[in-house]
Amino acid sequence: MNILIALLLGLVQGLCEFLPVSSSGHLVLLQNIFGIQEGALFFDTMLHAGTLAAVIAVYYRQLWQLIKKPFQKKVYMLLISTLVTAVIAFIFKDLFDSAFEGRFLGAGFLLTAVILYLNERLSKGKRGVEEMKYPEAAGIGLMQGVAIFPGISRSGSTIAGARFFGLSKEAAAEYSFILSIPAILGSLVLQIPDVVREGLAGTSWPCVIAGTLAAAVSGYFAIRLMLRLIVKKSLKGFIIYVGVLGVLVLCDQLIFNVFFAKPF
Repeated sequence: MNILIALLLGLVQGLCEFLPVSSSGHLVLLQNIFGIQEGALFFDTMLHAGTLAAVIAVYYRQLWQLIKKPFQKKVYMLLISTLVTAVIAFIFKDLFDSAFEGRFLGAGFLLTAVILYLNERLSKGKRGVEEMKYPEAAGIGLMQGVAIFPGISRSGSTIAGARFFGLSKEAAAEYSFILSIPAILGSLVLQIPDVVREGLAGTSWPCVIAGTLAAAVSGYFAIRLMLRLIVKKSLKGFIIYVGVLGVLVLCDQLIFNVFFAKPF
């Protein structure tokens, strides 16, 4: 990896984190194209830390209200969703780690296309977060847990899940993006044992720093623009995009094997 590639990966993370196209899936795709082998998971986590800074910068007012009044329903909902995701991440950690080799990437993109399509066809809700029920928060957490697989969009899955349970587009988008904060923090915590065990020898810190800063800056400006698209526009373009991308990746995995080994 060099700094230019690190900047490119950071830009992809910042731009894709808040679109329903799977930022982690795009990172794995680019890592395979450029032949990046070492430190991929750690580098990916640090790029997520950059977008963590971006989402905090955008939602700091809402977050401050949650901190000032921690005993409120929205906090309880976020905790339940996060707890369900954490349980899934803990139980299937080895499977998720191996998935970052790109084995299920094509299928993940196609599943995202299906989720977004169902969201467009079936979601008509207009409720706020305060009207959610606890099992619905658990369901959103489940969808976020499944979206740890590269190729399955975290934002797309959680927004679709919230919409399936009757939330408005505005409420679903805000819930999804705020929910990303404990999810990213959790991924950082899960990374610590691997970092301690394997050490950071060979890590290109200039690349890590450049990529993280690129993710933070691009993420900040992207969320301002992309939030409007998610809330006010149709997701049909995203459905077509991830669907075509999924087919292309699967063709490479099953037939050409240029960038990916066979998934089975």
